Amino acid sequence: MLNIEDNKPTPSFALFELGFRPFFSAAGIFAVISMLLWMAIYVAGIPLVTAQLSPILWHAHEMVFGYAMAVIAGFLLTAVGNWTGQSSFKGGTLGIMLTLWLIARVSYFLPIASALTLAAIADLLFMLGLIIGVSLPVVRAKQWKQIGIIAKLWLMLVANGVFYMGTMGHLESGIFWGLYSGFYLVLGLIFMMARRVIPFFIEKGVDEHFTPRNRRWIDISSLFVFLLWAILEIFTQQAELVALLSIGLFSIHLIRLYDWHGTGIWKKPLLWSLYLGYAFLNLGFLLKALSFWLGVSPYLAIHAFALGGIGIITIGMMSRVSLGHTGRNVFNPPKILAPIFLLMLAGAVIRVILPMIDHSHYMLWIMTSQVLWILGFSIFSATYVPMLLKPRIDGRPG
Repeated sequence: MLNIEDNKPTPSFALFELGFRPFFSAAGIFAVISMLLWMAIYVAGIPLVTAQLSPILWHAHEMVFGYAMAVIAGFLLTAVGNWTGQSSFKGGTLGIMLTLWLIARVSYFLPIASALTLAAIADLLFMLGLIIGVSLPVVRAKQWKQIGIIAKLWLMLVANGVFYMGTMGHLESGIFWGLYSGFYLVLGLIFMMARRVIPFFIEKGVDEHFTPRNRRWIDISSLFVFLLWAILEIFTQQAELVALLSIGLFSIHLIRLYDWHGTGIWKKPLLWSLYLGYAFLNLGFLLKALSFWLGVSPYLAIHAFALGGIGIITIGMMSRVSLGHTGRNVFNPPKILAPIFLLMLAGAVIRVILPMIDHSHYMLWIMTSQVLWILGFSIFSATYVPMLLKPRIDGRPG
């Protein structure tokens, strides 16, 4: 039987050939634009958001459900094909999903009464499309071990819906429940995916022979303790118990960092970026505990998780995945990656560490970290978006 797919010419415009292309492009560009807007709002006091939402809630929501969800969508819509051997969304379907994601991002700035409703509808439809795009290949392949990821995506959809119900006045605690549930679900997804890929990347990426250790009790305890920690943090007032669990999680992930450490990672930007991002996630647990016992600002823990952990890990993952899936050599990445990751790392240190040393220049530290974030993602986008628009260099589909 003639295979028509194999004989199709490779398109010159490849943005919608595979999920990582549109959503990594969108995530990189949105990271720059959204932070520029946040600087204009936070530093200059320009009232830009018009959708009956406070600027700080817009910033928090868009970092979680805008930026992070774009990265997650790009990663999962690509990875599910590798896991199951089944194709996921491409072409026009990907175009529709990207359009929904864009409508949700832009709607907040529309001077119309229904701006928030429009954002909510588009955002939730995008997330529903993502769930379908990930679930169909899993069901076709009967690969039920991926159900945990699909369940997290459903919970993300619910969390976003709860947030919108709160903003519209339909659920008293909806804003807090939805926002923090979404935030911690993103952390949970990143911990799950990091456990799958970081040890593998390290083992294959270092020059010497090194096999990262994965202890089963660490895998199990990190999952269940984090679940308990998140539930107590969001839905109860058990601050002391949350602090104790934070120390437990810090200790668990510290052992994991020890088990994954090999000296060869420091020669490879695609490895040390992921490793240091994971270390910042772990620092977030320590700072969460210190916020209870020593009065450290809770926003430092949030930004250790968000800027240091999610920011660095996601830009590192996008950098590696994009190289591999455009036919490039992941073991010989662009030289510009080290400066990009160093900008992100410097931004995280300045935003999280320096305020504890010198709080008198707090606004300066925030502005500097914002500028470094913008520079890092600007260079990333300038480097990678052209790759993502063009077909694979080896002529293969995808």
